[in-house]
Parts: sequence; structure tokens; C-alpha cells
Amino acid sequence: MARERERGRHLLWAWIGGAVLVAGIIAILISSILSSPGPAPTATETAPTTTPTSAPPSNEPSDVVDSSVTDRGWVPEPITTDADAYIRSALEAAATFDTQLSDRDAWLTYLDTWFTPDTRYTSEADREDALALVRLTMRQAVVLPEDDWNSLASEKGRVRATVKGDIDYSPVSEDPTGLMKIGTVDVTLTFTRADNNGTENSYDEHARVSVQVLCGGETVPTPDSDQQPGDCKIVRYFSEPMEP
Repeated sequence: MARERERGRHLLWAWIGGAVLVAGIIAILISSILSSPGPAPTATETAPTTTPTSAPPSNEPSDVVDSSVTDRGWVPEPITTDADAYIRSALEAAATFDTQLSDRDAWLTYLDTWFTPDTRYTSEADREDALALVRLTMRQAVVLPEDDWNSLASEKGRVRATVKGDIDYSPVSEDPTGLMKIGTVDVTLTFTRADNNGTENSYDEHARVSVQVLCGGETVPTPDSDQQPGDCKIVRYFSEPMEP
């Protein structure tokens, strides 16, 4: 475990229903019929007036933690136990942002919520230390550096990452559960910048990147979301691709 932890220091990258029973009306009608000496005169019936109500809120679980993050230029975190689907989103999230819709610190704080502690550490304190380290390394060695963010922001820039092709999987050392997976895949980064006239220009860059995820077991859900323990979460990003 010490070897893995030391290695990590260098490789770390979101029917309410009801019913109303009206029995009093029926009782009154029966009483009226029994006490009447003859046929009751025909009366024009008036349909009761009802007030339309709004549709009840849906209790269906969401398939993402928070869909509103797209308004800030970010990738929503999926709620899934499918490692393939989660890895694709996790790698896209690490390089998708809009400098005009959020600042870098807010984006990185959002990415922090994708992480879960590394369950290979038996001590809670060691898990928290490792978690802090992988989040720090994400900031320093994985995502776009602050100077480059500021340069992109000066040109009203944004980046969209798209995963291309199949994911290659590598084994995770010292994981007796077999629930952790390292996925490596090609990602296309589309940069968009505006010139002094406001005209936007886009270009692509390509990278091969890796992420380690935990699907099942002791994952920690994002608070106040539909995520459940066992749903996929990020353990770490890697600064270099981890080829099988």
C-alpha cells in the first residue's frame, strides 16, 4: 500500500396523490327520496365546478447528480454503476468548461464532488489524506493551468472535451474487491476563442488520458443527490496515460 500511495503522489488527475370521499350527498338524496309522497320534480342538474390543479411533482430518480451545471458550462456527473459510461463522463468533465460562465475555482470545487475516498486504505485518516492529495494533484497536474485559463478567459474562451473510441482497461494493484477500474481513452479537446472583433475560432487538440474509478462497494454519494453508495465515483485522475 505504501508503494501505491507513493505512486499516487506523482500520478494523481444530482404520486403525491390524494382522494376525496363524498358520502353526505348520497345520504341526503336517499333521505329525500324516502320522505317524498310522489315523484320529485325534475331538476336541472349542474355539474360541480372543479378547480384544476397542477401536475404533482415527479419522484422518479434523476440520471445525473445535477443537470443545472450545464448552465455553467460543465459536464453533469452521471448516476450509474456502468464504469464505461462513468469513465467517459469523468474524462470529459476534467476538460470541459466555459470561462465566461464560471471561474476556475468554482469549476474545480465542482470536480471535487466527483471523488470518493480510496477504499484500499483501511484507516479513515489515511483515506482522507489520500483524497486531499488526489484533489490537489488534479489541480496541479491534470486540468488546464491557471495561467492558461486566464489567457483563454481574456479571449472569451471555452473548451469541450469529447471521448473518442473504446476504453482500454488496466488492473488496479492491491484492490482485492476487483471493483476499481483504470480506464484509458483518447480525448479530443475543442478550444473556442474570440478575436478582437468577436469572431469565434475553434481548433482541436488530442490527448490520451486515464482515470481510476470505483463502481460498487463503499463509494460516498454526493450529498443531497440521488446517488447511492455503490454508484460510480472517481478515485483519481492520472497525469499520464496508464496503458494496459
